[in-house]
Amino acid sequence: MPMSPQALLNRFRPRPVTLILLGLVVYLWFRPPAWVDALDQPAPDVPIGEDRRLADWRGRVVLVNFWATWCPYCRHEMPAMQSYYQDHRHCGFDILALSLDDDPQVVARYMREQGYTFPATLALPGVAAAFGGVDRLPTSFVIDRAGRIRHKVSGQVHYARLERLVSPLLGSCPRPAAAR
Repeated sequence: MPMSPQALLNRFRPRPVTLILLGLVVYLWFRPPAWVDALDQPAPDVPIGEDRRLADWRGRVVLVNFWATWCPYCRHEMPAMQSYYQDHRHCGFDILALSLDDDPQVVARYMREQGYTFPATLALPGVAAAFGGVDRLPTSFVIDRAGRIRHKVSGQVHYARLERLVSPLLGSCPRPAAAR
């Protein structure tokens, strides 16, 4: 005997606990948890690329982000990083994305294809260790203008998290007219 439309709908109606779990999964995907540690220690003067050092960015607020092209959480946070970078680079903010990939051409191609404009390069050997080690990806460090690590973020950053951690270090800086 065929089911009535009402019986069919009742059969596939999700239970409240299912809806709650689904909502939690969606929330964690778009606002994943991250462990934020407040620090106050000197940033290591490590090499960035072949001819620069982290100290070259002294006087600017820098987000040093350890990531990889194969890391889905890293890929998920990058649009927010790009957006924050676009809105605040004129205030003295920079991002240094240090990839743990093996091939610099893979990193360059990914950045180009996605349209990201902040600098990205391979993390040279020993750089992650100089920051105290990176045990999960993504991991980011917020460095103030004086060259001190102010925050370590183990997990994804998003725009609101960057505003909370970075904007106070930038001071008063109006948004450009195009960003309003």
